[in-house]
Amino acid sequence: MSGTAGGRWRRAEDTGAVTVLAAAAVGVLVLLLGLGLQVGAATLARHRAETAADLAALAGAREVVRGRDVACARAADVVATNGARLVHCAVEGWTVIVITASACGCMPSVSGDAAGHARAGPVAAEGPPSGRPPVTGGDR
Repeated sequence: MSGTAGGRWRRAEDTGAVTVLAAAAVGVLVLLLGLGLQVGAATLARHRAETAADLAALAGAREVVRGRDVACARAADVVATNGARLVHCAVEGWTVIVITASACGCMPSVSGDAAGHARAGPVAAEGPPSGRPPVTGGDR
């Protein structure tokens, strides 16, 4: 209230203040939404790269008896099918190691790929890690 006019209090002129505050609130919400979308895109790219690496390593390990080239070619096919890019494929004995990358799809100012790493090969025949004998069925 800013003064008297004929003995009555008048309101100060503040028309438009709510519009400015509402515009600022909408701007903040849009900014938060954009940030959330970028985080979601980066997370999706990471999951895509990791999934492609896991599946490619398993597929390559299945083909490792046919040689390194066959195993890595199969791994490359699986990576491409899953929307990622094969960065590295190696065979060490019966184990296949795969590194993949997936584009983020984020803002143009944010560059880089999400990476995925996986290794697959035969399981050791010594038994379970606990040292107990494997379960064979029967009594519980």
